[in-house]
Amino acid sequence: MKDIDGPLSDRCFMFRKVAALALAFLLLAMVIASAACGRQEDGMDGEGKAAGTRDISASLQYDGVERTYLLHLPPSYNGEDELPMVFVFHGGGGGGEGMARVTHMSDVADERGFIAVYPDGIDKNWNDGRPEINPGINDVAFISALIEELKSGYSVDAERIYSTGISNGGMFSLRLACELSDKIAAVAPVAALMGEALSHACTPPRPIPVMFVMGTDDPLVPWEGGDIGTDRVYRGRALSAVDSVSFWVAVDGCSETPVVTELADEDPGDGTRARREVYAGGRDGSEVVMLAVEGGGHTWPGGEQYMREAIIGRTCRDFDAGEAIWGFFDRFTLDSNESGDADA
Repeated sequence: MKDIDGPLSDRCFMFRKVAALALAFLLLAMVIASAACGRQEDGMDGEGKAAGTRDISASLQYDGVERTYLLHLPPSYNGEDELPMVFVFHGGGGGGEGMARVTHMSDVADERGFIAVYPDGIDKNWNDGRPEINPGINDVAFISALIEELKSGYSVDAERIYSTGISNGGMFSLRLACELSDKIAAVAPVAALMGEALSHACTPPRPIPVMFVMGTDDPLVPWEGGDIGTDRVYRGRALSAVDSVSFWVAVDGCSETPVVTELADEDPGDGTRARREVYAGGRDGSEVVMLAVEGGGHTWPGGEQYMREAIIGRTCRDFDAGEAIWGFFDRFTLDSNESGDADA
C-alpha cells in the first residue's frame, strides 16, 4: 500500500494503492534509474575535475547497510572553490532520482551554483521522528556521516549546508533542524509540518532559520494538523501549520507579528494564490517564513504534477519552490545567521 505522505516513487512502483480520498489505484510515470551499488571514483578526491554538470550515483556503507544517493555537481564546480550544498529529501515511497525529476532542483543548482544531494531512504522512508516511520533507523546519524564523507571528497562550504524535502522528507528536514543544527545552516520543508512527537523532543542548541512551503488544501498533510493518513494507513500526527510556525518562532526568538506579502498571481489558471509571512528578528539573525499557498495541495510549487489533482491537489505555478528555497538559504550561514530582506 502506498505511503500517503510520500508522493515520489519509481516506475517499479507504478501500481500502488492510495488510501487517501478513497481512491484505489494510481499510475506513476516517473523513470528512476538504478543507483550504482558502489562509490564512483570519479572526482572523489576533489582534484583535477573539469567544470560541467555531472550526476553521480554513489553509496556509503553505514551501520552495516549500503546507503545510496545521487550527487549533482553544477557547471561552476571546479574542485577548488568551495560551494554550498543542499540536501533534497524525497517523501515516503519515493527515491532520490525521482525527487530530482519532480523538483527540478538540479536546474536551480546549475543556475545558482550549489551542490545538490538526493539521498535514498531505507524502504523509501525517512525516520522523521514519528514513531510510525522507520523507528529503528538512525537517519540523522547517516546524514551526519554523509556530510563528512562529502566534505572529505568534494569542495564543500561547511558553513553553507542546507536541507529541504517534501512530505516525509520535509518532516525529516525539521528533525535535522532539531538534532543536526551544528552542521545544517537552515531548512525548508515542503508539504510538511512539525511532527507532534518531534515537537516534544526538539531542543536545538542554536537558533536555525526555517521556511515552510505549505498548501492550505493539502489532502495528505492537513493544514489544520492532526492525524496524517486515513483509517487504513496511519502515519502519525502533526501540528497545524499555525502551530508549526509558532513552534519555530519560539525556538528562534522571532517576532510573533509577521510581515505579510501577497505574491503575484503569475498563473491565474492554476487555482492558487501564494503569500509570504516573515517572522523576523530572531536570535543571531534567524527568522521563520511561511510560504502559504491558498488552494495548494501536496505538491512542490513550480514542480511536476506527479499525480492526479484529484489525489494530491493543485500545484502552484505562481512561483518556483526551488528558487524560493535557495533565495532563503542563500542568506544564512552556519556561523552567522545575519540576513537581509526575505525574497521569494
